[in-house]
Amino acid sequence: MPEPEALGTADWQALGTQVWLLVTDPGRLAEARRLLEADLDAVDRACSRFRPDSELMRLGAAAGPAGPASASPAGESPPGATPAGESTAQVSTTQLSPLLAEAIAVALRAARLTDGDVDPTVAGAMSALGYDRDFALLPDAGPPVRLTVRAVPGWRQVGLDEQSRVLTLPLGVNLDLGATAKAWAADRSAARLAGALGCGVLVGLGGDIAVAGPPPEGGWRIRVQDVTGRPEDPPPGPAAVVAIQGGGLATSSTTARRWRRGGDVLHHILDPRTGLPAAVYWRTVSVAAATCVDANTASTAAIIRGPQALDWLSNLGLPARLVDTAGNVRTVGGWPAEIR
Repeated sequence: MPEPEALGTADWQALGTQVWLLVTDPGRLAEARRLLEADLDAVDRACSRFRPDSELMRLGAAAGPAGPASASPAGESPPGATPAGESTAQVSTTQLSPLLAEAIAVALRAARLTDGDVDPTVAGAMSALGYDRDFALLPDAGPPVRLTVRAVPGWRQVGLDEQSRVLTLPLGVNLDLGATAKAWAADRSAARLAGALGCGVLVGLGGDIAVAGPPPEGGWRIRVQDVTGRPEDPPPGPAAVVAIQGGGLATSSTTARRWRRGGDVLHHILDPRTGLPAAVYWRTVSVAAATCVDANTASTAAIIRGPQALDWLSNLGLPARLVDTAGNVRTVGGWPAEIR
């Protein structure tokens, strides 16, 4: 197990969350940070739901408000497109930048793999619950909001031809890539930095952690807990330290991003079938997988699936650690042994 000073480390804020960067060659830390800052800035400019100049927000503005249903179906998706379903809504068609096209493709893949549990069309529902700005700017408490059970538009209404990067979207439907974009960005940057610098790299974006390149002796030590915090601070609530050699590890939580509107305590993981925060059965779910985005997709879906998540994760063969509302810990799929 390497001593802490054997690693180059840095942390700062970006994408509305805490960023951690670790490299096995401390002499490459400055270059690694420069590359990572550039990567995260590009992702923010493409995918942010909170900055008006992002490509994603411009996409929503171009789509405009929903209009009356057209008299005939919108037509078939172009060859190679993600199925758009049989909608009669008017649609907009836009060619995307390579970066945003990749981010949306990742989000649609997550929706497909989870049978719609992780759905990028929750943007409208999220805003209606008050999460309409960067979380750091979101008031902890506010006036009541009307909690209406209403399914979100649904990922099958989104058509993407990945070859031409053409997106087809019903008018009035906006996308929120928050469920997958940070995990995808961590994977993307960890691989890029390891290739460019020739050393081991860990990129952590909040609860989403990706590693690439040769790991330190004994693997990358990671603490999983209810609320993302600095490694040197005592963890609030149940926590565990594990080591991974590669891939990614993600933690989804119903306790980390919470706010109050009137008498209702809300959190940021929505059930697409109701448009409301998922019922809180698990406080946190942590999953290890071949990539961070796969780990994050599974951990988010597990929160939404509640008690059924245990069998679902076991059948997928994914190592996972689940903490229920009483603080009881369950592990499945060969979750790594804790490091004392």
